[in-house]
Amino acid sequence: MQAQTFSDAQKFSPYYIFFLIVMAQVGIGYLDFQKFITKFAGYDGWQAVIIAGLTTNIVMWFMLKQLQMVKGDFCDIHWTIFGKKFGNLLNILFAIYYLWYAITVLRNYIAIVQVWMFPDLSTFWFAAGYILLCIYIVFGGIRTIIGIAFFAFVLPFYIIFIQGFTIQFSDFRHFFPVFDHSFHDVMKASESMSLSNMGYETILMFYPFIKNPSKANKWGQLSLIFTTVLFIYTSFLSFAFYSKDQLAKEVWPTLTAFKIVKLPVVERFEFIGIANWCIVILPSICISLWCASRLLKRTTKLKMKYGTLILSFLILMGCIFFDEKDKIYILNSIINSIGFIIGYIYIPILFVILSIVMKIKSNKKT
Repeated sequence: MQAQTFSDAQKFSPYYIFFLIVMAQVGIGYLDFQKFITKFAGYDGWQAVIIAGLTTNIVMWFMLKQLQMVKGDFCDIHWTIFGKKFGNLLNILFAIYYLWYAITVLRNYIAIVQVWMFPDLSTFWFAAGYILLCIYIVFGGIRTIIGIAFFAFVLPFYIIFIQGFTIQFSDFRHFFPVFDHSFHDVMKASESMSLSNMGYETILMFYPFIKNPSKANKWGQLSLIFTTVLFIYTSFLSFAFYSKDQLAKEVWPTLTAFKIVKLPVVERFEFIGIANWCIVILPSICISLWCASRLLKRTTKLKMKYGTLILSFLILMGCIFFDEKDKIYILNSIINSIGFIIGYIYIPILFVILSIVMKIKSNKKT
C-alpha cells in the first residue's frame, strides 16, 4: 500500500503533539470527573486517576507501534488487516465516533453556559456560531488547529493556580484511611475516567503529518503524563475541599470551587472560568472534526471541505437533539463506554492482529 506523502509545509514538529493531545483531553470531563470516581472509590479515587493515566500511556504505545508498522494512519491499519471493504466500514464507524465525541464536548459546554450564565440561551444559535468558528479553523488545516491548541493551553493556564484558592478551606484528613476501598472499586472508578481521558486517540489520524515520527512516542507519552498529573492535582484539591455528600450532589465540582475566588475587580470568578473554557474546548472539537473529515476523505474520496461541512451540520443537529438533562447523560454514558472499549479492548486486539499480519507478509516476502 502506497504511503501518504506530505510536504514540510503541511507537517509539524513532534513537540506540538504535546499541546494537541493535552488540549484534546482536557475538556468537559475535567470539570466533573471527581464526582464519578468518588462514587465508586470514595477518597481513594486519586488511585483510579493514576491507574487510568498510566493505562493510557500503554494504549498510546500500542497505537504508535501500529502506526509505525503501516507507516500511515488509522485507515492504513484497518486496510492492512481487514482489506478495503470491511476496513472502510470500520473507518466510517470511527468517523462517527469522533463526531459523537465532538457533539458530547460542545453539548455539555452549552449546558454549562445555560445553567450557570444564560438560562434562556438558544442551543441552536450558540452551537451554530461555535461550529462556524470550528469550520474556519479546520479549513486552515492541521497546523492551524495546532496553533489554536497552543494558545488554548497557554492563555487559560492561570486557572491551574486559581484552583489553589481552595487549599485554605481544605481538610486533608478526608484522605484517611488510605486504601479503604477494594481493587474492584478503584478499577470501576478508573473506567469512569474514560470520557475525561479521551482525545489522545486523535494521534491515529494526524500521525502522518509529524515531521519526525520517531519522536512521536516521547511527546505523546509526556502529554499523557502531564494530563494525568493535572487530574491528580485537581482530584486532591477537590477531595480536600468537598465532603463525599457534597461531591455526590455537585454536577461540576471544578466550576463550583471557583465560587470561593474573590478578587477586588471580580465578584463571580466562575463566569470567567466558564468563558475561558470556551477556548479550552475549541481544539478538542476542531481536532475531532478534522479526524472525522479525514476519515471520510480517505474512505469515500469525498473532498475534506465537503466532509467537514456535512459533519458540522450533524454536530449541530446532535446538539439540538440532546436537549434535555437525561439525553445529555445518555450521550455522555455512550461515549464513555465506547471510549473504554476502543482504548482498552479494540486497540490492543488490533495490535496483536496487525503484528501477526505483518509477520506473515514479511515471511512471504522472504
